[in-house]
Amino acid sequence: MHFVRAKGILSAQNGINVYRGCTHGCIYCDSRSDCYQMDHAFEDVEVKENAAELLESALRRKRSRCMIGTGAMCDPYMHCESELRLTRRCLEVIDRYGFGAAVQTKSDRVLRDMDLFRSIHEKAKCVVQMTLTTFDEDLCRVIEPNVCTTRRRYEVLKAFQREGVPTVVWLTPLLPGINDTEENIRGILDYCFDAGVKGVLTFGQGGMTLRSGDREYFYAALDRHFPGLKAKYMEKYGYSYEIPSPNGPELMRLVRDACRAHGVMYEPEEIFAYLREFPSKYEQLEMSI
Repeated sequence: MHFVRAKGILSAQNGINVYRGCTHGCIYCDSRSDCYQMDHAFEDVEVKENAAELLESALRRKRSRCMIGTGAMCDPYMHCESELRLTRRCLEVIDRYGFGAAVQTKSDRVLRDMDLFRSIHEKAKCVVQMTLTTFDEDLCRVIEPNVCTTRRRYEVLKAFQREGVPTVVWLTPLLPGINDTEENIRGILDYCFDAGVKGVLTFGQGGMTLRSGDREYFYAALDRHFPGLKAKYMEKYGYSYEIPSPNGPELMRLVRDACRAHGVMYEPEEIFAYLREFPSKYEQLEMSI
């Protein structure tokens, strides 16, 4: 990893990324794509060492409170967070100024900051989002090799359920010929419903996306772990950006029907609106801040 002094941290959509790059090694990661113009190796994580100071400065200037999101591009709880604690410092700022937090991760390191998530939710609103892609534990270790497995992530969701902090699951991507099966989806949904998640997020008719940079890494992983599958991808999809699963329509119907039966959100627009929504009674900042 390497350290930089960033010039800014808060996006126009109120999102932050404390790190750039990742060490989780997920074979499908879109953040590897060339379009993001990363000028360093993906695993050589860029650390924005002044992230908390920049965030505090930005929140001081806000006229009203809102949800602050993190994890959209790079996991805020990758390995280096255990030592650096920059995500925690940013959460402390969010908590101190009475803003909300929407955090997305695959890591059980998120449990370390339960005290802050609980405090933020008591004062305003906090939502923890967990990505679950692969019910089979052995397959999960291949697809997402350097992070805790799906069973452990389910245990994390249960921990937040006990603390009264709401959760959302990203059930994506579905990799054709790998995890796009009814057995996989049903297993993950059982975890979701037992953990009382507020929403299960999927996109379109299932599948995944591939772009330059991401595509090469993914195909190299297919050659290592799924011999012959790369050739099938190339024949069926070529260099397409969207890689739909042939099982997608049926699997998405399964997700919708099951979520509807359990009273769980499944429409992306509804879930994103929920993640952005800040409790109206807390919106205006007091002059004392």
